[in-house]
Amino acid sequence: MPGSQARSRARDRNNILNRPEFLSLNQNPRRESMQPPRTRPSSNYNSRCTGKSGQNEELDKAPRWPEQDCMQLNPSFGGIAVSSLLAIDISLSKRLGVCVGVRGPAGAPGLRSMISLLALTGHFLPWITGTLICLWRSSTMAGQEVLLNLLLALVLDLMTVAGMQKLVKRRGPWDVPPTFLDYIAMDVYSFPAAHASRAIMVSKFLLTHLVLAVPLRILLYLWAFLVGVSRVLLGKHHLSDVGCGFALGFLHFSLVESVWLDSATCQTLMSIGSLCWTPLL
Repeated sequence: MPGSQARSRARDRNNILNRPEFLSLNQNPRRESMQPPRTRPSSNYNSRCTGKSGQNEELDKAPRWPEQDCMQLNPSFGGIAVSSLLAIDISLSKRLGVCVGVRGPAGAPGLRSMISLLALTGHFLPWITGTLICLWRSSTMAGQEVLLNLLLALVLDLMTVAGMQKLVKRRGPWDVPPTFLDYIAMDVYSFPAAHASRAIMVSKFLLTHLVLAVPLRILLYLWAFLVGVSRVLLGKHHLSDVGCGFALGFLHFSLVESVWLDSATCQTLMSIGSLCWTPLL
């Protein structure tokens, strides 16, 4: 044992790594030396962060334009088609408004008066007054049945068109202010055209329940079409307003035909209106 210890000591003395300049190689590395030094963020980084946050705050405080004023960079095909059709509708309606003004176009001073008179034939007031007078003077049950259903159709057309106009609130192509007669018929806005709807509904109603000759039937259709066109010439409606009014008139006629009041119901309603109740037999 003493000999082995002497040999190990001599070996340690002869080892080069035991010299003082190589002692650091024999020591185990510390954990602190293995960890990278922690450095604080530089002032340049802080300045960049504060600069970015300041720009974000300025962007948030900047006024934003409403969506209708912003340009859509990728609009859909349907949006482009609808916008193009509306632009064409407005352009054609303004060009056709030849009777806009006090005296109408130059060279035809009486044209505006004729167009205004034609448009008056499709107004609500003449038709509701005439229907009430005819219903009061009618003495047959069949005539009273037709006239009372016509009265129901006129009231339905008035309320439906007035409600849609109040909901849409579309102005005419020339933004002509409504007249006193327009306020009476609640025809203040442009969409849909009340005169066109009423003219088509009345003409279809009369053609269905009256026996008329072929020339009169053609004239009745022509009258309904010209009433709608007259409103465009006066600058009151767009072409699309008149087209939708025609479609709405057909719809009103179909609805009245589906809920047609029979003779017994009409007699009951008339007895209630005249304040003399007569029991049905």
